[in-house]
Amino acid sequence: MISAQDWADTELLWDYQQMHHTPRPCSVAIGLGSHDLGVADATVDLYRRGMAPLLVFTGATSPTTRERMPRGEAVHYQERAIELGVPASAVMVEPRARNTGENILFSRDLLTEAGIDVASILLVSKPYEERRAHATARKLWPEVEIISASRPMALRDYIDSIGDARLVIDMLVGAQQRLLIYPEQGFMISQQTPIAVRDAYERLSQNGYASRLLRDDQGKPRKPTT
Repeated sequence: MISAQDWADTELLWDYQQMHHTPRPCSVAIGLGSHDLGVADATVDLYRRGMAPLLVFTGATSPTTRERMPRGEAVHYQERAIELGVPASAVMVEPRARNTGENILFSRDLLTEAGIDVASILLVSKPYEERRAHATARKLWPEVEIISASRPMALRDYIDSIGDARLVIDMLVGAQQRLLIYPEQGFMISQQTPIAVRDAYERLSQNGYASRLLRDDQGKPRKPTT
């Protein structure tokens, strides 16, 4: 049973993890691979609205997606986009990336090798990973403008679409931890985290929503050193 406090803390993380950008036309839309085909749907919606002439789907497989997407996340996203009516010629696939940094770097290399000039990107992710993806792209591809996007959904509706509340909360807690510890490792830019968000993260992690937390050699959740 998820307590009222846990739900309130989850709502805080959910809202903070989204960048609340307004989509606008960009050079390309990049859909970041995951267990959620809704990312592909959101990317296709942006294409239909004329927000990007070209789509890139990036992602291999992970323990979460190995059974659900055996051909790889990017390939399943591509198939979904074509099924929804996007011409195959408007979709590129990057099938090797296994983390957000590789998603960005490998997509950048793919577009560069294809001779495609990129000034701006619609970076499409799960709603609760917008901020992490944006911070990573700002670090690794600073010369382009990054507009974050995802399916516009309320937390409860998103959980209903996934069918696993604990998985979503665990993912939110894991995303928040990475925002705190990755900047000092050079993986993303540093951002201010409101005290209320930090407190919510700490409560949820202490209440057992911890399966996605990175841990140190003693098995304890990793924390920033500063």
